[in-house]
Amino acid sequence: MAHAGLGARVRKFRELREVGIEELAERTGLAPELLRAVEEQDLYPSLGPLLRISRALGVRLGTFLDDQAGADPLIVRLAERHEDFSMHDRSGSPASTRYFSLGRGKTDRHMEPFFIELLPEEGEPALSSHEGEELLIVHAGRVEVRYGGERHELGPGDSIYYNSVVPHHVGALGTRKAGIYAVLYLPQ
Repeated sequence: MAHAGLGARVRKFRELREVGIEELAERTGLAPELLRAVEEQDLYPSLGPLLRISRALGVRLGTFLDDQAGADPLIVRLAERHEDFSMHDRSGSPASTRYFSLGRGKTDRHMEPFFIELLPEEGEPALSSHEGEELLIVHAGRVEVRYGGERHELGPGDSIYYNSVVPHHVGALGTRKAGIYAVLYLPQ
């Protein structure tokens, strides 16, 4: 499972490129403490910081998520789908998003497809931004998308496609979990 290996993968690529934690912090604009937590505790920050780390090390984001290469076409059966990772908030406590990769094993991919389970959150959500584009399709439940200064409510079958450089947040609306399919395009 990819979750157990994120820290080791980041450390491997950082050491291969002879980049210290402080230099990686400088290249990414991330705190050295966060980078140490990623490497030592397999902490999954949001996609924005992970993308910054992958760019600073000259690898695609999927490099940190893949265990092995696979053949085309890649088929992920619902019964065989498993949680790959959960994102953490700034404090390191589990956030309310659980990611199930739909592209793991396809090493030449240019998109990152996921099924994402959104659990209800408390408090004001933090917005994030990163390069690329995102397409989200609501599968179940109600979803709130904050995009810049806008707020959108989506239900099953609804979709939203946006430029992810604009600060955004996607979360379950209300007290019930929601499920979405998401495809992220992250330019190299």
